[in-house]
Amino acid sequence: KEPPQRFPVRFYLVAMIFIIFDIEVVFLYPWAVAFDRLGVFGLVEMVTFVATVLVAYVYVWRRGGLDWD
Repeated sequence: KEPPQRFPVRFYLVAMIFIIFDIEVVFLYPWAVAFDRLGVFGLVEMVTFVATVLVAYVYVWRRGGLDWD
């Protein structure tokens, strides 16, 4: 019987990044539903959240974390 095939570490890193962006969508949906009741405070909070996630995405992208080579 052959030993199980090992996955490269890069596979797990991309999977974790995918999960992080899925969690972002989970936070965006309730915000979109209640947007009219949240007012300016809700808008500022969501812009801050999206900016933080965008900074993390750019960091991973610049470090080469999204390359499959």
